[in-house]
Amino acid sequence: MLIIIENLLAADDVRTFRDRLVDASWRDGADTAGSRSVAVKRNLQLPREDGLARELGDAILRKLGQHSEFLSASLAEKIWPPVFNLYQDGGHYGTHTDAALMRLTEANLTLRSDLSATVFLSDPRYYDGGELVIEEQFGAQPVKLEAGDAVLYPSSSLHQVMPVTRGQRICAITWIQSAVADTSARALLYDLDQSIRALTPGRAKDDPEINRLIHVYHNLLRRWAHV
Repeated sequence: MLIIIENLLAADDVRTFRDRLVDASWRDGADTAGSRSVAVKRNLQLPREDGLARELGDAILRKLGQHSEFLSASLAEKIWPPVFNLYQDGGHYGTHTDAALMRLTEANLTLRSDLSATVFLSDPRYYDGGELVIEEQFGAQPVKLEAGDAVLYPSSSLHQVMPVTRGQRICAITWIQSAVADTSARALLYDLDQSIRALTPGRAKDDPEINRLIHVYHNLLRRWAHV
């Protein structure tokens, strides 16, 4: 299931991000690739310990933590510090699957990657290529969003970033361990929660039908969640 989150970052936030990333200390992204991914990864990346990466990453985490749709879709339990990538001059990332377990040594934290999120920071009018192509059960889905938008998708999916043939594509990516590991169960909970939100406006605060749906939602969550 792909979830598009529009306007995660406001236009002013995006401009600030881009202005500050122009002179960032970009390094070869292959340095952080796995033994197989290194052969298909060609981009630049900010080191995780970089001060700017930490600052801007924390800003994205705050936005995610305040976004109701992200919280509904992800049921996030742990979130990896966002990583900033830059693609240019044919840069790309060939077909790969994200690592299932990710170790953040400095925080003594191991995260199971249930979901991946890409936050687009470049205006799509100013670069060619760079589509994030995600393979789903109904075929490959190309994603190229407006600056400030994000896409949430299963980390288990095969995906790739197509070559950027003009301009620069800058994005932030992060990984989420969900309280509900099962993809199908999480999708059902998301659909139920969105239906409750859509039905609630205009209803009385003690509407029995809405209360029953909320009751069902939380009992399903109680059954499927592992925290």
